[in-house]
Amino acid sequence: MIRRSSLAMVAALLLVLAACSGDTGGGTTTAAPSDGGTGTTAGPTGTTAPPADLAGTRVTVFGPESSEEEAGAMQDALDIFAEQTGIEIVYTGARDFSDQINAQAAGGNPPDIGVFPQPGKVADFAREGFLLPVPDEVVSAIADQWQPSWLGFGNVDGTQYALPNKSDLKSLVWYNTQIFADGGYAIPETWQELLDLTDQMIADGVTPWCVGIESGPATGWPFTDWIEDLMLRFHGAEVYDQWVNHEIPFNDPRVIEVGQAVLDLWNKPGAVFAAGGSIASTPFGDNGIPLANGDCAMHRQASFFAAFLPEGTTVGPGQQVDTFYFPAVDPSEKPVLVAGTMVGAFRDAPEVWAVMQYMASAEYSTERQRAQAARLGGGQSGYLSANLEQDLSVYNELEQSWVEILQTGSPARFDGSDLMPAAVGAGAFWTEGTSAVNGDKSIEEAFAAIEAAWPSS
Repeated sequence: MIRRSSLAMVAALLLVLAACSGDTGGGTTTAAPSDGGTGTTAGPTGTTAPPADLAGTRVTVFGPESSEEEAGAMQDALDIFAEQTGIEIVYTGARDFSDQINAQAAGGNPPDIGVFPQPGKVADFAREGFLLPVPDEVVSAIADQWQPSWLGFGNVDGTQYALPNKSDLKSLVWYNTQIFADGGYAIPETWQELLDLTDQMIADGVTPWCVGIESGPATGWPFTDWIEDLMLRFHGAEVYDQWVNHEIPFNDPRVIEVGQAVLDLWNKPGAVFAAGGSIASTPFGDNGIPLANGDCAMHRQASFFAAFLPEGTTVGPGQQVDTFYFPAVDPSEKPVLVAGTMVGAFRDAPEVWAVMQYMASAEYSTERQRAQAARLGGGQSGYLSANLEQDLSVYNELEQSWVEILQTGSPARFDGSDLMPAAVGAGAFWTEGTSAVNGDKSIEEAFAAIEAAWPSS
C-alpha cells in the first residue's frame, strides 16, 4: 500500500523536478513553474532547491549493467540528481542480476529500486507482491515523455509497476554504403522491396546478406529476432501479443508462415555469406568484418552491432557502414521491435519515488547519454532512449536516426523471447530454431517441438 505521506511528498516533488529541469543543459521542453507554495527556494545554480526533508536520505539501485562505461555513466547521471536533491543514490550492477534479484527479493533484502531488462520479471514480481505500484503522480509526471507502448511494458494487469528508462532498437539493417552506391540500390521501404533488392543483388553477383546465429549456449537467438520482427510486420501487434502470451500455439499457421519466410530467404542460393561455413556455425558478431569488407551488403542486427565492426570502420550517414529501418509490409506502418530496461520500486518512500521519476525522465536520458558518450570517447555509446523530450544533441548523427525510429515507431513491442517462459524463450526457441536453420527439422517440426516445450502451468 502506498502511504499518503509518500504521495504528498511526490506531488510536491513533481514541481521541484520540473523546475530543476530548466537548468540541466538538456534543452528539454519542460517548463519551470513558479514556487507554487511547495516551500522550495532558489538554489545557488538558479534551479529550485528540493524539499529539505529529502536531504540525507539514501536510495539503492541495482541492475544488470556492470561494465565500467555503463555502470559508471548510470552513476554519473544519478549523481546529478543526488546533487540537486541531497539524496545519496548508489547504483550497483551485476551481470547475474536476474539470479541475484530473485534471491534478494525472496530473502526480504531487495534494493530500493530494481532496473529490469525483462517485462516478464516485472510482471512476476508484481504478482508476487514484491514490487510496489507506481503512484499516479509519478506516472503522470513522465507519461507525456513516452509513447504508450513503452509505458505498457511496465503495466501489469492494469496497474503501473515499472517505468521505462533505457531503450534498445532491434529493427535495423546495417549496410555497406559503397555496395549500395556502386549498384545504384535504393533503401527498401517495404518488405517486398527488401526481397526484390535481395534478388537484384544476387543477379548482379552481390551477396545480399551476412547471417550468423552462433552464440555459445545462446546459439539461435538471432533467428528469434528475425521471427519476432516479421511476426510484428506480417500479422500485427494483436497477433504478436497472442503469440508471446501463448494465446495461440507456437505452431499456429501464422507463426509457421513467418518461420518459413526466414528460411526461404536464408536458403536462397547466393543470398547469404556465412563466415563460419554455415549460418548456425557463424558467430553473430563475426558478421561485422565481412559487412565492412564488402563480402555482403546487409546484416539485420540491433543498434549495439557497431561494437562488432572492425576497428577503423566509419559508421553513419555517408560513411562506410550505415543503417536503415527494417521495413514493414505496409509502408504506412512502422512497427518496431525493441528491448530495454525499466525501473520498479521495492520500498515506499518519497526519495525512492523521486529517484524513480528522475530515472524515467528526459533529464536522466540526456545526462546518461552525455556521460556514457564521454566515457567511451566518441562513437556509439551503447545507450539509447525513446524518451520524447530528451536533448538529441547529445547523440551523434547515427544515434539520432535510431532515436527517431524509437520515438516515431508504433506499435513498439518488446523482444518476444524475453517475454516467454525461460524454457521456451531462452531454451526451445533457440535450440529448435537452430535445428530448422541447419535443415535437421522442417519449420513445422521445429515449431511443434517448441509448442510441446511450453510449460503447462
